[in-house]
Amino acid sequence: MSHDDADAWPISPLTHSATLRRLLYEALTELGLDPTRVYQGINQHRRLRPPPTDGRLCHDEAPLFWMAADALTGDPDIGLHLGEVMKPRLLDVVGYLLLASRDLEQALESFLRFQHILSGGFVAHLQVDGRHARLVLDLNYFGFPSLRQQMECLALLFTKLLKFITDDEFCLDGVEFRHPRPRRVGEHFRLFGVSPSFAGEHDALVFPAALLKRPSRTANPTMHRLLWQHAEAQLAALAENDLLNRLSYLLGVRLGRADCSMAACATELGLSAGALQRALADQGSNLRRVRESVQQARAQALLREGQAIREVARACGFTELSPFYRAFRRWYGMPPEAYRERLLVKVP
Repeated sequence: MSHDDADAWPISPLTHSATLRRLLYEALTELGLDPTRVYQGINQHRRLRPPPTDGRLCHDEAPLFWMAADALTGDPDIGLHLGEVMKPRLLDVVGYLLLASRDLEQALESFLRFQHILSGGFVAHLQVDGRHARLVLDLNYFGFPSLRQQMECLALLFTKLLKFITDDEFCLDGVEFRHPRPRRVGEHFRLFGVSPSFAGEHDALVFPAALLKRPSRTANPTMHRLLWQHAEAQLAALAENDLLNRLSYLLGVRLGRADCSMAACATELGLSAGALQRALADQGSNLRRVRESVQQARAQALLREGQAIREVARACGFTELSPFYRAFRRWYGMPPEAYRERLLVKVP
């Protein structure tokens, strides 16, 4: 292995279940749109990769649809309208786990445990504070902030799913989004029944905490136990779900944009800071080593693209140039300008 690659941690691409894609195709058709034509419009200038043999889809290709959906459909609220017509069908093991749970609390526990079967980019978690509970539904992507149309669709779909598994008793106290406030929010109030808040820290559904103990009429402890075992096997089969891989991806999303401390990363991964530190030590690693491997890979990619040194430093999470230069010399034994010249010489 060359010096350039010796410390770089390989990141396995995240994937997501085809379940949401099927729901999306059905919803587009329900709205009178041709899914094939919409996707052709999005991908007309791209060479598409063949689908994975396991039927899962590449997670970081999802933004292509959601960023172009409103322009291609002519509907500025397309995410809301897709969510409105989507049917919360139980198309995979996670959906059936929710239905077999004893109450809403166990249903959400099941979702959170196996969220990465649905999408590798989920960093969902549940917060309970007195009378209110918040189901955080954050989805992360490399190089993209929270996607308005996707998250509005997903928030509405989850609201309908939670109503479905609670015999329509689930209700919202609030909805929170990370994206900026749109010019018009009338459709949001019509569909959610509350006025969402925008430009927040998380995408989240807020609801009465008392609903967590609401018993389910479809509870089936034996079936839940069997489905849980099956879901554990599916989750274990996802190589991308390795802790080092997931931490590397998370750092890649947050570098230069958000807190990358042990406490912040542990919270996003659903662990305590101590548990994350111990888990990394068990694998012979630590946060600094993983963070530096991600910084190295990002610096190399941005220098190859010809980015200004200051922009490369900022994107790697350095607020000043001098620490970036010191780190770069430690990684590659030369300043970034010399390394970029070396990279450009190698390009055929």
